[in-house]
Amino acid sequence: MAETKPIATAVVKSSSSAQPKKGSNTISWLAPILCIALGYTIWRFVLGAPSNFTQPDLSGGFWPQHKGPKASATFAKMYEGGIIVPILIGCFFIVLTFAIERLTTITKAAGSGNIAEFVRKVQFHLANKDVDKAIAECDKQKGSVGNVMKAGLKKYKEMISNAELSTDQKVLNIQKEVEEATALELPMLEKNLVFLSTLASVSTLLGLLGTVLGMIKSFSALGDEGGGDAARELSKGISEALFNTALGIGTSAVAIIMYNVFTTRIDAITYGIDESGFTLTQSFAANYK
Repeated sequence: MAETKPIATAVVKSSSSAQPKKGSNTISWLAPILCIALGYTIWRFVLGAPSNFTQPDLSGGFWPQHKGPKASATFAKMYEGGIIVPILIGCFFIVLTFAIERLTTITKAAGSGNIAEFVRKVQFHLANKDVDKAIAECDKQKGSVGNVMKAGLKKYKEMISNAELSTDQKVLNIQKEVEEATALELPMLEKNLVFLSTLASVSTLLGLLGTVLGMIKSFSALGDEGGGDAARELSKGISEALFNTALGIGTSAVAIIMYNVFTTRIDAITYGIDESGFTLTQSFAANYK
């Protein structure tokens, strides 16, 4: 019996036009450190300035025990909320920093113009078998969808002149190119969102921790002193402790809002990328049978 040789069905080996995006992520470890340091600086030297208190602790140090915040100093009472306050202020700046960083990156990734309109223009040029004009539209779009579409179009153009492969194999090559380009784009869109999602819950917990520590301190003072003066000090201490809760909830709210805004925009870009890949494979299968 004659030996039967297997028929090769693998996609053609060719270099991918999609290249890894180069760029350091220094901000991911440097920003939290700087923001916490900034939070402490504001708490220690702005909120905790000796001029804001009637009984300042001039000996200084890491945590001066100032007393009697002046009525004119609106935020001086926040200083007496304890050592958790500067951490919460730092968390707020971390959220603000990564919100700005993600806004800049995702806005750039969205590109110029409407994504749906861009895909329709590419479909029109491909229907007319004008791949070069379709690539030119990608250069105008300048976003993640345009980058993925351009990588796929280069492979699309290469497959048109390939006489060795069947139509199905050519479509698989185009699909593979689109998947590789997509794999390079999506991590860039989702990078650093973990800081917003984490601080959305951690900030609230830190605020509650600061409040609990303040309450423990206040009730301890009540037990030691007793009397009407102690009751006044207790109510004052509770008010100061609640600054922690307010800061924690406020920071968490901002983080949740920004996280949801960014994930919604990323979903829209991802949908555009999926649609572009579908457009390329369907167009090639229809035009080059």
